[in-house]
Amino acid sequence: MLSDQNLTIGTLLSVFRWRVGLTWFLILSETALTVLIPLFIGFAIDGLLSGEPQPFLHLAALLVVLTLIGVARRIYDTRVYGTIRVELGKTLASRFSNLPISSLNARIGMGRELADFLEDTLPSAIGGVVQFVVSAVLLFYFSPTLALSACGALFGMISIYALFHTTFWHWNRALNEQMEHQVRILEQRRDRPVLVHLKRLRRFEVKLSDTEAILYGTIFILLIGLVLFNLWFATQNLDATPGAIFSIVSYSWEFAEAALTLPVTLQSWSRLSEITTRLRCG
Repeated sequence: MLSDQNLTIGTLLSVFRWRVGLTWFLILSETALTVLIPLFIGFAIDGLLSGEPQPFLHLAALLVVLTLIGVARRIYDTRVYGTIRVELGKTLASRFSNLPISSLNARIGMGRELADFLEDTLPSAIGGVVQFVVSAVLLFYFSPTLALSACGALFGMISIYALFHTTFWHWNRALNEQMEHQVRILEQRRDRPVLVHLKRLRRFEVKLSDTEAILYGTIFILLIGLVLFNLWFATQNLDATPGAIFSIVSYSWEFAEAALTLPVTLQSWSRLSEITTRLRCG
């Protein structure tokens, strides 16, 4: 199924397009309902305060439907991406059968990361994009200033990540290189080489973790500023009801949460871009 093709995310999406397409449809449906929750909570708050229970019932119905879709998607996803992992493992075992067992073992593990990206990271990115758009539109509905502040925060995040991309790629490459030697080193059954190998893995993992921590800390400060500014603006410059203020703060926070999926996705993409160079045909 995957023989004689470059093993990339694009290839997997092409070969398994119908199966993955259905999971994406379920993801989009789930995300679309999720982003409506703060708005419906705001309506429910205002409705209950004024003695109208209907918005509250609408909120309850929304949550029930969301739960059913979420359960169905997770049951289906496990089977789809399990099949993709099997096909990747089979193809890699055949394609790189001439490599030492240490390198072959590492590359099969790296190949599984492509499926992990499709199952975990990419759905989060899709959901994040939907949250971006809906949150920005609804913030604009309350005030263009709120949406403008959100878009400014997003632009700042992208700029910050651009400064870290090369560093992530460099340390992922070093980590993957070391992983390809693991089985060969273990086969020596000598304490010293194993200890050196494990310390090198730890060093590369620490470098990645430190870089990630600095990146997330910088981005989170930016997003905290967004939430605090929108809360201040909503209470000081808008004639908004308590339910509306709740919705504004909730969508500002949802925008911030969705924004955090961006560095996760880009960091994963940096790692996969290095991995796919190892898994190409020939």
